[in-house]
Amino acid sequence: MEITKYFWDLNDKAVKDAVRILKQPAHPKFIPYMINLLSRCDNPKEVFSLISKEGFIKIWPKIRYNWAKINRSSEFRDWWETIYEQLVEKYSHKEKKPKGKPADLPLKIGWIIRQARLRRGLSQKDLALMVMVRQPDISRIEEGRKNITLETLSRFCKTLEIKTLTL
Repeated sequence: MEITKYFWDLNDKAVKDAVRILKQPAHPKFIPYMINLLSRCDNPKEVFSLISKEGFIKIWPKIRYNWAKINRSSEFRDWWETIYEQLVEKYSHKEKKPKGKPADLPLKIGWIIRQARLRRGLSQKDLALMVMVRQPDISRIEEGRKNITLETLSRFCKTLEIKTLTL
């Protein structure tokens, strides 16, 4: 890899230092140099000639964190995040948790809440505002994928005028 095309703002000695540092993920300057490289390079093959894919998977969370502190939004960072996610999926040796159906009780509660909301002609957003819960949480509750506290259940019941729950 011809690294000088990515570090055009460095003199020859600094470029040699950068090459040396990019081979040492524990080096204190590794992250800043890697951010510089990744913000200018859109060729994973070239990056992975400097750092292994497994090494990239390990170090990416630190790179992402530091990159976000420097630049809140970056299309390049988002692009490399996608590369990271693909690598994790490909090289991850963790067993994936099987996705099952939700437990019966949250499903029943969610169904009751949904039916009462629809009877009152409320959208999920409207209900969320009334019971002080985020709209995505309303969706998960109605699908039985989110447990709620008794206090939250009480707010739903009061708002939706649910007098009794038959579970």
